[in-house]
Amino acid sequence: MTPSTPFVPPAGAHGGDAPAVARALGLDPGALLDLSQNLNPLAPHPRQIVGRHLDALGRYPDPEVATRELAAALGTDPDRVLLTNGGSEAIQLVAAELGGGVRSEPDFGLHPRAPHGPRWRSDPHSPTGRLAGPDEHVDVWDEAFYALATGRWSSGPTRTSASVATVGSLTKTFACPGLRLGYALADPDLLHRVRARQPHWPVSTLALAALPDLLAGADLPRWAAGIRELRAALVRTLTEHGLAVEAADAPWVLVAEPGLRERLAPHGVLVRDCTSFGMPGVTRIAVPDTEGISRLARALDRSGEGSRSAG
Repeated sequence: MTPSTPFVPPAGAHGGDAPAVARALGLDPGALLDLSQNLNPLAPHPRQIVGRHLDALGRYPDPEVATRELAAALGTDPDRVLLTNGGSEAIQLVAAELGGGVRSEPDFGLHPRAPHGPRWRSDPHSPTGRLAGPDEHVDVWDEAFYALATGRWSSGPTRTSASVATVGSLTKTFACPGLRLGYALADPDLLHRVRARQPHWPVSTLALAALPDLLAGADLPRWAAGIRELRAALVRTLTEHGLAVEAADAPWVLVAEPGLRERLAPHGVLVRDCTSFGMPGVTRIAVPDTEGISRLARALDRSGEGSRSAG
């Protein structure tokens, strides 16, 4: 790093570290395009829905209605659904009850890593982005990005009955990480044991109040189709800038380009370093909306000009 090169803080374990990077670079956090986190680029901002439920702040959480509505969306019974404080809590609770480890590396870092016990797999797979084939079987499925990849809420009862549990993240689907909404899906006996591990009131009243309206406004087929189109446009943009891109079914792509995170951050775009996946030199870039793709293209142009000037 030369004296004139801005210092970019090391990447966190899971992306989404835009505030720390913005502070280090002296940027307005709201002006930094964070493509290190994978959120639905087509979901409307939840501020309007959340704003209709601010009176919920005066009540303790009651998950009954929200659980019933989510179960209907998933096509299952409410006693098979447990709402959680984000997908991360769902993973933590199920892992604490079942243990186990990932089917193969790399996979999402929050999954357990024991050599024995139930096998876990993200679907689409993180980080490769590939959807599981019909003959693939594991004990616990992580469907955090399944809706955005397929246009369907879940893989359905056939795969669920052959597995032990499914975990999911509504944060990704509705682009609302601040609301912390996730779920676990399992048979009632297992779910009873998992629920016993939760603290009281794990999901906020505001999130529970907003969820039925979020579900009512969801358009998964349109969102998934739009993300496929945006992903293709993202691949074209990156390829035109001389980058080697690997794209599959998820709302992100992989780019084999060491130092890309450090090059782009000073120009207002943050991408995910995949070293924590055991993939040094590889970057994961979330699929943004059309304006986000244009911003990324401009950042690539500017970072390229800086590299040529330094050479």
